[in-house]
Amino acid sequence: MKCALCNKIATFGNKVSHSKRHTRRRWLPNIHPSTIIVNGQSKRVKICTRCLRSQHKTKATKTVTL
Repeated sequence: MKCALCNKIATFGNKVSHSKRHTRRRWLPNIHPSTIIVNGQSKRVKICTRCLRSQHKTKATKTVTL
C-alpha cells in the first residue's frame, strides 16, 4: 500500500511488550481511495489522509499533477 502523491509506504519496527519482549510489526499508512482533479480531469487514486487533508485545503487554488 502506497500513497499516490507522497509515496508514503509501510514502516517496520518492533512491538515491545511490558516484559520488553520484541516482536516485529509494521505500521501501515492510512490510505483511502479518493477522486481528485488531475490536469482538468477527475481521477480515482489511493492517497493517505494527510495528503487528502492538504488536497482539501488547496483544492480551490491549484490542481495536482501526477
